Amino acid sequence: MSDASKQIMAQKSAKIAAGAVVCVESEIRGDVTIGARTVVHPKARIIAEAGPIIIGEGNLIEEQALIINSYPENIMPDSEGVEPKTMTIGTNNVFEVGCVSQALKIGDNNVIESKADLGRNVILTSGCIVGACCQVNACEVVPENTVVYGSNCIRRVQSEKPQVSPRPTPVCARQFSRPPVFPPFFLTPICVTRGGSFIL
Repeated sequence: MSDASKQIMAQKSAKIAAGAVVCVESEIRGDVTIGARTVVHPKARIIAEAGPIIIGEGNLIEEQALIINSYPENIMPDSEGVEPKTMTIGTNNVFEVGCVSQALKIGDNNVIESKADLGRNVILTSGCIVGACCQVNACEVVPENTVVYGSNCIRRVQSEKPQVSPRPTPVCARQFSRPPVFPPFFLTPICVTRGGSFIL
């Protein structure tokens, strides 16, 4: 069996919800569930070795991102008595280009920036940002709205919750949708004055 057909068979075992967009060039192995409106870019890898991976709705997994549920370093895959652990990823998270995530629990509205690395023993709550090239590998629960940034992985807590911005629909998903319908006020002329604007 060729590598391409093995990859297609592995992707067929994944459960992909309606409305999700998974590129053929991505690699998905093992028991993986992908929620609606989640987008998996080409060359992204989602590998479930040590247990299933459940990815919620509205996530964005960019090129060369790696999400892996692997065995800890001191445990061999064929060891007896090893219970599979489920990796759970919430909703509206962004995994940027080249990041690595082994965290077994990730909440909602997080951003893991390019080349960032999350270890297996990290629990990422909600509204967090792990900056580019930052590593979070300690056994810890990262508090909500935490920002990890800089070469020394400095942390601070945002004073306001990050806004959840709607993710744009990728072009490959848009090409089969109907044309946009504009509300009537879109065609109404607008008069701009010194004090602001108002509709005529």
